[in-house]
Formats: sequence, structure tokens, C-alpha cells
Amino acid sequence: MMNENYQQDVDQILRNAQELRAQVGVDFHEKLVEAVYTDASYLADRAVVRPEQAPRFDLDRTIDRIVTDKRWGFVLMILLFALVLWITIEGANVPSQMIASVLLDTVHPWLKGLAAAINMPWWLDGLLIDGMYLATAWVVSVMLPPMAIFFPLFTLLEDFGYLPRVSFNLDALFRKSGAHGKQALSMMMGFGCNAAGVVATRIIDSPRERLIAIITNNFALCNGRWPTQILIATVFIGGLVPAHLAGMISAATVVGVALLGVGFTFLVSWFLSRTVLRGEVSTFSLELPPYRPPRFWQTLYTSLIDRTIYVLWRAVVFALPAGAVIWLVSNITISGTSIAEYVINFVEPFGLLLGLNGVILLAYIVAIPANEIVIPTILMLTVLVTGVGGGEGAGVMFDLDSISDTYALFQAGGWTLLTAVNLMLFSLVHNPCSTTIYTIYKETGSVKWTTFAALLPVGMGFALTFVVAQVWRLVAAV
Repeated sequence: MMNENYQQDVDQILRNAQELRAQVGVDFHEKLVEAVYTDASYLADRAVVRPEQAPRFDLDRTIDRIVTDKRWGFVLMILLFALVLWITIEGANVPSQMIASVLLDTVHPWLKGLAAAINMPWWLDGLLIDGMYLATAWVVSVMLPPMAIFFPLFTLLEDFGYLPRVSFNLDALFRKSGAHGKQALSMMMGFGCNAAGVVATRIIDSPRERLIAIITNNFALCNGRWPTQILIATVFIGGLVPAHLAGMISAATVVGVALLGVGFTFLVSWFLSRTVLRGEVSTFSLELPPYRPPRFWQTLYTSLIDRTIYVLWRAVVFALPAGAVIWLVSNITISGTSIAEYVINFVEPFGLLLGLNGVILLAYIVAIPANEIVIPTILMLTVLVTGVGGGEGAGVMFDLDSISDTYALFQAGGWTLLTAVNLMLFSLVHNPCSTTIYTIYKETGSVKWTTFAALLPVGMGFALTFVVAQVWRLVAAV
């Protein structure tokens, strides 16, 4: 019976083939063979160099000799990466200030006036406007412009054909660390947003290697952490050198921190691949596509809708409750002391042990939903604890336009150069934001791996800052 069915299937396939040949003409086979030989001849002409012929100029191959070179390829990659970050940071400054001016300087006072006009209770006014609204406004003003610049630039490089070359350059390093070469692409996406970087790991077929890429994506310095890095580097590191060198040294410091994160990506990938995620490194054939002009409008639409708006919406959803928590802990008092001050005093010894302080630790606890509100929260809590002038009241986040005013406030809070350095390190190596944690859970479907991905970096951050603090103090004592 099986042989009869098999024969019937073969006969049906032959009948279909004959019908298809009858439809396309009797020269179907000849045209098919001719097309195959034409393509083969084209590929041979591009790939084979004949001694009797002068070498034919090939633009793609000429560019590849540079961008995939073992030395210059990495130099070009770092320079291009720094250029994208510089365009993102510089280009986002003006729109961020414009959005902040509208949301914080115009809409916020208008909402306060409206609340007063309708006799809204002070606690509801504070919770909704000074807490939830301000936190959301900060996230939108700080997060939207960088993402709207970074993601299109990233996608343009992808369309142009450069990002597969980045994967080619980094493949050997990722393979030695037990990870997949495509992790280079998800890591680069993480510099825009870690949640987007986690989603980008879908391009990795191996479940083990994809999990490594998900866990280590947090070491890519996302745009929510750039404001912290830039402010601290400008206020403290830039102040150590003459004014004409301050900008360059500050920028170099931030890029150095970002490259340190890349180093942690390799190190942790190597550790995971030899412990809890042990296994063989999968091989993959990486096809380098031809260079082509990027599709600008399609790229802009895809980047803004599929990436920027999607990630921003998730961040806003988590920022709303964060703002409520910040206002509540700052305004609910017990025996005349706010909950925030109790928590700060409790964690202060541990913070000092790490070269940080209680204000920084509490800011990172309440700012888990969004890294964008870390600096405003630190400033607000510092005013709350020190009583130094600034801000509009307990639980009301604010920013300072003057670098000197910011430095003076930090000094009033007992900050030193060690505090600044360890804050930059802890900003790099700490738990992911809630948007990223939620995305990890959605992508893995595992509570265990989501918890591991959240706790591993914060444990590393505590260990790193503790070691730096002890070495710093030991050198200072000598």
C-alpha cells in the first residue's frame, strides 16, 4: 500500500511539472539553465581574479578591505560609534530642553494653577502633579529625543550594510567568550535602549546564546543613563583639567565608561558560557550584503513607530507609579521625619562603604522604573536631607541649569571625587530598569532567568564599587 501511494505521489509531481512546462513554454529548461549560468558567470567575474586581466574595481570589496580590517576595522568601528553617540547627545540637547520647557515650565505650573482653582486637596495635587506627572514628564523629555535620533541612525547603518560588518569584526571575540557573533548587533541596539536590545536578540537562533545576550545587554549604556554619565563627568571630571580641555576630557570619560561596559559584556558572557549556561558555541554563516543607499523615510517611520514609541510607552507606564512612590516617601512623615530620610539614614553606612551615599542608593531604588529620573531624584533628595535651597518642595523633582550650582549642591551633600567616580560605575553596572526587566520576562517567559538577569548586574555593581572605594581609600591613606 505504501509503495502504491508513493508511486501515485511521484506521478502527480510529474504531471504537475509537465503542466508547468506547458504553461511557460518548451524552452523552460533551457532558460532556467541559462539563468543559472549567467548568475554563476557574474559571481565568478566578481570573485575570481585572472592574471591576464587587469583587476576590476569593486566598490563593495574596496570598502570591506577597510571596515573589516583586523586593526582599522576596530578603529573605524569605535570612531563611528563615538560619532553616533555624539550626534545623539548633542542633537538631543535642544529638543530635550524644548520638551522639558513645555512639560515642566509651562504645563506643570498650569496644572498646579488648575488644581488650586478647583480646590484639589494638597495631597492629591502633590501625588498626581508633583509626583506622577513630573516623573512622566522627565522620562519623556529626557528619553524621547535621544531615541528619536539614535534608532534612525542605527537603522540607517543597518540598511546601508555596515552592521553585519560589525558582527563580522566582533564574531571572533564573542566566539571566544562563548557567545554568538550576532550578539554584537543586539549589544549595539542596547546603547539606544536595553529593552530594545533584548528584543533584538531574536536574531540569535540558539536559545543558550540568546539567553547570554539577553542577560548581558544591560552592560550596554542605554540613553537613560547618558544624562547621569554626562552630568557627573562634566561636574567632577571636567573640573580637574583646564577649561579648554574640560569638554574633551568629559566626553572621553563617558566613552571610556561605555567601552568598559563592552568589556563587561565579554567577561560575563565568558563566565556564563562556562558555568550556568555551559554549551558549544554555534557556528553561523554570515552573509555580508552589498552596500546600498539607506531607505530614509521607511527607516524613519520604522524607527519612530516600531522602536521609539513602543519603548517610550513602556517607560511611561512604569514612570507613573515611580513618581507616586517618590512623592509619597518624601511627604509621608513619622514623628516629623519623612520615610525617605529614614531610608537614607538606614542605608547610609552601606552607601559610604561602597563609596556612594544613602541618597544615591534610595534614588536608584525608587527610580527602578526609569533611569531617566535618577539625577532629578538625587537632587531632590539631597535638598530634602541637607536643607540647602533648591527645588519647589519635598518630592518635587527638579534640575539645575548651572554646573556650579549643581556642584555646590553635591558638595553640600558630602560628595567627593570618589562618590562621582563610583556613581558613574554604578550607573553602568546595576539592575536593569523595570521596562527592560519586563521585556526580559516577555522574551524568556522565565521568572528564574528574569530574576537572575536583574540581580547579577546589581551584585556586580556592589562588588565593583566596594573594591574601588577600598583601593581609593588605601591609596589616599598612603
